[in-house]
Amino acid sequence: MIQTKRVYEPPEPKDGKRFLVERLWPRGIKKEALQMDGWLKEVAPSDDLRRWYGHDPGKWEEFKYRYFAELDSKPEAWQPILAAAHEGNVTLLYSARDTEHNSAVALEAYLKSKE
Repeated sequence: MIQTKRVYEPPEPKDGKRFLVERLWPRGIKKEALQMDGWLKEVAPSDDLRRWYGHDPGKWEEFKYRYFAELDSKPEAWQPILAAAHEGNVTLLYSARDTEHNSAVALEAYLKSKE
């Protein structure tokens, strides 16, 4: 199972392996306080795409299209997540306030299409 969770929510045993999937470190979180199994910066959207999107829900479908194209070009970035998911639960950690329109949610959909 692959799921998403904000970094500000407490870890739970059902989270399984926890991966931060943001290019930038989340505000207000100390590295030693965030219980995670890895920080996968390279799986996050490019800086240009992130800036273009700007968390505008009106651009959501186009954002996903562009982000999926980026992911298609770098399978080595996301394959470790799928490998971990084959062994147990995986949680993709993100910091965005919008829980429905963020890169981790898009990444979750992308990875589920690859299973």
